[in-house]
Amino acid sequence: MNETLQDCLTALRFFTRLPLPAGGEGDRTLARAAIGFPVAGLVIGTLVALVWAVADGLLPALPAAGIAIAAGLLVTGALHEDGLSDCADGLGGSSSRERALEIMRDSRIGAFGAAALIVTIGLRWAALGEFGLLQGVWALLIAHTVSRAAILPALAFSSYARKEGLGSTVSDGISGAQLALALAISLLLSILFGGFDGLIAALLALAAAFAFLKYLEARLGGYTGDGLGAIQQIAEITVIVALCALWN
Repeated sequence: MNETLQDCLTALRFFTRLPLPAGGEGDRTLARAAIGFPVAGLVIGTLVALVWAVADGLLPALPAAGIAIAAGLLVTGALHEDGLSDCADGLGGSSSRERALEIMRDSRIGAFGAAALIVTIGLRWAALGEFGLLQGVWALLIAHTVSRAAILPALAFSSYARKEGLGSTVSDGISGAQLALALAISLLLSILFGGFDGLIAALLALAAAFAFLKYLEARLGGYTGDGLGAIQQIAEITVIVALCALWN
């Protein structure tokens, strides 16, 4: 139980800006904290859902959705959005593997990165604005939980495309048992919060994330830290858009 708690805290330290006590073993324990990924997503989703619930009680749905998304950006420090934009710049800016990886290292945002952020935030904003209060709560819980779990197949089945970088903290990979348990947690929570529709949305998100992973392998020979951020964003968007279609 203590190891499980430490895994969850490790994942939360990495995925959020929450004021948590410092860990004792260093960032590389992230590779062994797979079970903490969906749990961290559940915590993030709960915080964002609380903001959504309060905002939806005071404002129309669209402004409330914007405030909820902004809350998510604050909680995570826009970690995944940063990865998505860098990944979009690299993949869109060059067909060369080496040049794409070089562009991803550049902290400046380009046209592809800016467009990716507009699309991802716009899709989530528009879809969340179509939900009723409780629908939005369930959608956010499922989206944030599943999207963190969606990162794990890359760690289990793929390899890191660089010699060093943020993604190297998980480049040692995870076991099949860790992957199965984390995915089971995310799918069970999806059913709990969304029933059969929640399961469908979760499976679609995992499929979309895995498809993008295969694209990264084809272009870069593996994943990068930015690629993992893009995988999370793709999964989160897929859940919210799928549930919007199923529930409206």
